[in-house]
Amino acid sequence: MHPVTALLSVRDLRKFYPINGGLLGRKVADVRAVDGVSLDIQPGETLGLVGESGCGKSTTGRCLMRLIEPSSGEIWFQGENVTHTSGDTLRAMRRDMQIIFQDPFASLNPRHMVRDIIGEALVIHNLAPNARARDERVVELLETVGLRADHRTRFPHEFSGGQRQRIGIARALAVQPKLIVCDEPVSALDVSIQAQVINLLEDLQERFNLTYLFIAHDLSVVEHISDRIAVMYLGRVVEIADAHTLYHAPRHPYTQALLSAVPIPDPKLKRRRIPLKGELPNPTKPPTGCHFHPRCPIAQPQCATEAPKLTTTTGSHQVACHMAV
Repeated sequence: MHPVTALLSVRDLRKFYPINGGLLGRKVADVRAVDGVSLDIQPGETLGLVGESGCGKSTTGRCLMRLIEPSSGEIWFQGENVTHTSGDTLRAMRRDMQIIFQDPFASLNPRHMVRDIIGEALVIHNLAPNARARDERVVELLETVGLRADHRTRFPHEFSGGQRQRIGIARALAVQPKLIVCDEPVSALDVSIQAQVINLLEDLQERFNLTYLFIAHDLSVVEHISDRIAVMYLGRVVEIADAHTLYHAPRHPYTQALLSAVPIPDPKLKRRRIPLKGELPNPTKPPTGCHFHPRCPIAQPQCATEAPKLTTTTGSHQVACHMAV
C-alpha cells in the first residue's frame, strides 16, 4: 500500500538501544527493541497492536510520535515523510498526532491543576486567544470525556485511576488530532473501569472521526475495539489481518498460541491450548532467521536461517511464516 493512501505508514522501522560495557564503556551489544516494522493505518480505523510484554509495542508507538528517535526506517504521515522533521514542522505534526499513556498516575503532573494540564496544549499551539477562551475549552473537553466543569480546579491526586485516564484523553483531544496512539490505556485500570474507557474511546472516534493505534496485550480488549490487528513478536510484526479473520483463522503459529490462551466465557466450550516451548529470547541476541523458530511447534530447518517476509496470503491478510504462505 502506497504511503500516500494511508494516514500513517511505517516502513522498516528499527529502534536499537546500545549496551555499553567493559573498562572503556564501549558498545558491546544492542537491544533490538523494534526490528523492521512496516504497517499502514487508514483514516478512521483502529489498528490494534498486540504481543507479549517486551516485544516492542510501546517503543513502536513512541517512535511514531517521535518521542524517541528511531534508529532507521521511514514514517509517513498524511503522505509526507516526517522521519527527520524537527522544530516547527514537528510541532505542527504533533498537533495531528497525540498519545494516551499507559499509567494515568505517572502521566499527569501532580503539581498542576487539571485546567493547566489540559490547557497547556491550547497555549503551545495558540488555540485559545485568552484565558477565558482556554477555560471554556477545558470545560468543554472535561464534559466530553464524562467529567464535570468543577473538576478543572482539582489536582490529579484527587481523582481515581479511571478519572485520571479520562483527563489524559481530554488532554489528547484538546488539539483536535487526527491520530491518537493509545499506549495500553486501560491495562492499569480495574476491569469494570476498562469497559467504560473503551466505550468512551469508541464514542469519541465516531464523534470526531479519529484514527487509533491501540497498543495492548489483552487480546479480548483488542478484538472489541480494533478493525485490524497486527501481532508483534520480539520486535517484528508477524501477522496483520482484520479482527474477525485474525481471531477465527490465525495463520501464524505464534498468533495461534496467543489466542489459545484467551479464556472463553462459555464453560461448555473448550479451546485446545497450544503451549510454547522455552522463554522469550534475549532481545540483545535474537535467534537467527525467524525469531520465533526456537519456540515454534512447526519449525523447519529453513526457519533457522531465513527470516520470513510479511507476505499477503488472502485479501489483506499478511503473515510472516514460511510454513503459512
